[in-house]
Amino acid sequence: MKTLRIFLIGIIILFFCGTNAFAFRCGTGLVSSGDTKARVKIICGQPTTIERFCEGQKTYTLADKNTKTKKSKKCGNKVEVWYYNCGENDYIYALTFEDGILTKEDTEGHGKGKSECLGK
Repeated sequence: MKTLRIFLIGIIILFFCGTNAFAFRCGTGLVSSGDTKARVKIICGQPTTIERFCEGQKTYTLADKNTKTKKSKKCGNKVEVWYYNCGENDYIYALTFEDGILTKEDTEGHGKGKSECLGK
């Protein structure tokens, strides 16, 4: 009975500790999935680098009244990855935004040089 109680307490502690496991700390602030680009920029400042691309790009062929064809491209999902270089003693963090909403936080190897992250 005592073993079961310790096991359940351990599970509960892990549950509460893991709530912000996929969050990025900027100084005293914290950003996580679901945050907007504006909120992340206010809390974390300007990223070191921004990469923009389009997922699911579709090409359409249009014909005008003179039967001239024109190809048009439309982006299915706009994606931005913001990179924060937090210096030699930390990592490069990649924050992925889809249509302006933070969807994923990753590390991209060790940082280089002086930290460009707020509070680090």
